Parts: sequence; structure tokens; C-alpha cells
Amino acid sequence: MSFSTVSALSPLDGRYASKLGALRPLMSEQGYMHRRVQVEVAWFIALSDAGFAEFKPLTGGARKYLMGLVSNFSEADALAIKEIEKTTNHDVKAVEYWIKSKFDARPELLAASEFVHFACTSEDINNTSHALQIQSARDKVMLPALDGIIATLREMADRFAEVPMLARTHGQTASPTTVGKEIANVAVRLAKARATIAAVALLGKMNGAVGNYNAHLAAWPEFDWESFSRKVIETPAPLGLGLTFQPYSIQIEPHDYMAELFDAFARTNTILIDFSRDIWGYVSLGYFKQRLKKGEIGSSTMPHKVNPIDFENAEGNLGLANAVLRHLSEKLPISRWQRDLTDSTVLRNIGVAFGYTALAYASLATGLGKLELNEQALADDLDRSWEVLAEPIQTVMRRFGVQGAYEQLKEVTRGKTVTAEALHGLIRSLEIPEAEKERLLAMTPGSYTGKAAELARRA
Repeated sequence: MSFSTVSALSPLDGRYASKLGALRPLMSEQGYMHRRVQVEVAWFIALSDAGFAEFKPLTGGARKYLMGLVSNFSEADALAIKEIEKTTNHDVKAVEYWIKSKFDARPELLAASEFVHFACTSEDINNTSHALQIQSARDKVMLPALDGIIATLREMADRFAEVPMLARTHGQTASPTTVGKEIANVAVRLAKARATIAAVALLGKMNGAVGNYNAHLAAWPEFDWESFSRKVIETPAPLGLGLTFQPYSIQIEPHDYMAELFDAFARTNTILIDFSRDIWGYVSLGYFKQRLKKGEIGSSTMPHKVNPIDFENAEGNLGLANAVLRHLSEKLPISRWQRDLTDSTVLRNIGVAFGYTALAYASLATGLGKLELNEQALADDLDRSWEVLAEPIQTVMRRFGVQGAYEQLKEVTRGKTVTAEALHGLIRSLEIPEAEKERLLAMTPGSYTGKAAELARRA
């Protein structure tokens, strides 16, 4: 069977392949190889500038050529590395040999070829490559998608700030709010979660087989390898890697920062699962309509249906993403003694976690773009729910010392259909100032929204 989108084992590379084009070059195996080449080249060039008599500074032409191996890295290059790996059965060594093969027609580089991968263990290249992949995915794909959702929610919060809506606690009618305020709640939660994602420092180490610079010091005992390593890791690209230096490690970088980042994404996704379910419910109540798409079918047998499929797809894919994210965060910081290989295969699934997350964000963006507020349905729901005014009436009664205020309202409203007339009759009978009676008589479920509009606009 030939590989295509319909024969792909994962829907990320099959059914949903067209929606993940921005993520694929960054998180695929080709993207991983690309970053490995970047790390090897940065280390090689830095070594040439370290002042070693045995490795003189590279000429401008050699540097430009090496940088071109990184900037022009292609699928053909990745396939060439895979071909070398068939012999080496070692993917990092295959990258090293591929780089050296590019020196054949360049005597200056050929003479220095043994400084490719010098003193490095495979994990020096891998951990920094993973960090670079994550950096690109986070900054170029994940955060922009999340920012788009937050911006949409803030705009909706402002637009619907004053549209009253019946709240529901435990699924039952509760003190009214506004549509904008409920959307603002989510926007504020997401903004905080987004800041947590962005604040996670992405770490890298280049310190040898068990983190002690053993091989480095064997070659040049007097050289400050730790400072050199820090400089390569923290100097911005293209001369360095633009990461944060990790001074302590075993053979592998401990992956604690990854756990922190993946937990932050999972928490963000949990907020969006909550939101997706709420919007699904509001669509079910008729609070929102969905713009029709020509030719789209909601049911194979019920022609009338317009299903909230974007929010359902988002919920399902966020759940899948979190399952992978949480496994990554729980497993990756654990390694037997100075290194075992269990992290290696797991790390290859970061793209899966990001892929399902990005897919869900795209579904949410699409779904939000289809929503149309049905203000009449909201108003009708409020008009059927006068019992929610029991709260302000009994609170005003308490202010003026009316005994048994809560109990009186409970007797009149709990479990009953309450009308405006019944409440107005009760209000008129109260021994409270006339101005307060008039204020309560003027109140409706739709006007009893507190600071909701103000809070919505502040989000």
C-alpha cells in the first residue's frame, strides 16, 4: 500500500493533514534532523573560534557554506540522512556523517572534519534539538493560535457585555449574568494560562556523556568548557542556539522544563474543554445559532440539524492532546541512573501532543467564527425565570431588618413557577422604604446583572 492521507495510521497525517501544515516542518522527523544539523554546525563554528591552535577560525566563505546547510535543509537532505542511518543504525551519527560528506569538495572544512560532533554525546545534540523544535512550535504555531482565540473571546466579551443571560448553577436557574461576562471569564483564564506557557524557559545542555565535560577536559584540560558550552547555548541564533543553559545533568537534560511546559499546555487545554462544553450547551439552549455552510450536512437522516461539530471536535482532540501531554510530563523527568532510553521514543511524540492541540485550537477558531447570538432566546429564558429575583428582594429585606427574609422568599419561590405579579405583590407588602420598593419593582431578571457588563469590558 502506498502512503497517502487515506492510508496514514494517524489522523494527524491523514484526515487532518491539511490543517497542520505549519507544524509539520517543525515537529516532524525532518524537523528534528534539521535542528540536529543546526546544533552540530553551531558547535563546530564555535569550536573554530575558541582559540585552539589545532582548529583555526573558519573563513567567511566556510561559515556561509555551513550556515547554508542549515538554512537550505530540505526533505532530500533528510532522506539522505535516513539512507546513511540504514548503515549506522544510529540517527545522530548519521547526521554527523552527512555533514562531513558535505565537506568533500572543501579542503578547509575537510581538514577540520574531526571537529564535527567533537566531545559530544548524542544527547548533547538531541536535547538542544528538541528544545529548538519546541521553541519554534511554541512561538510560531501554538501561541499565535491561542492568541487568536483569546483575541476573539475578548472581542465577544466586549460586544456582548450588556446582553443579559440567565446563569445556571447545578443546571438550575441562578442570578443573571451577561453573555460577555461569561466569555470574559474564559478569556481571563486563558490569558493567565498563556502567560505560563510563554514563561517556561527552554533549557539545553552540552556537557558530554554524563554531564561532567569528561571528554572535553581530556582534550584541553585548561579550557573553560562550561563557559564555552553556556555561550553556544545562550547566544542567539544563528551563531548560537538561543536557549537557556542547563548546568546540571546526567547524560540527558532532566526534562523538568518540558514537564512544566506540557503541564501548562494541558491546563490551558482543560480550560478550553470546559469552554467547549459550555458553548455546546448554549447552542443546545438556543442562545447561539450557527452560520450555515453551503453543502454541509448535519445528519444523514435528519435534514434540519446544524450540529456544534467544531466544539465537539475541539473537546475530543483536546482530550487526546492532554492524554499525551500528561504522559510526557510524568514520564520524561524519570531516567534510571545516568541514562536509559525510555525517553527517546516518547520524545518523538511531542509533535503528536502539539498536533492534537493545534487541531483543537483551529476547530475552536472555526466554531467561534460561526456563532450568532440569539438575543430573543436569551430574553425569553429570562422572562420565564422571575424566581431569580428572590435573591435581591430578600437581600434588601435583610438590609432593613425584616425578620425571616430568606425563609419568606424560599416559601414563595422554591420549586414553584414564579410570576412578576406574585413578586410585585410581595414587594408592595414589605415594610421597607418606598424608594426601595420602587427600585425592586423596576427590577427584571434581565436588569439584575450586577457588575457583569463592567467586568466583561475589563477582560
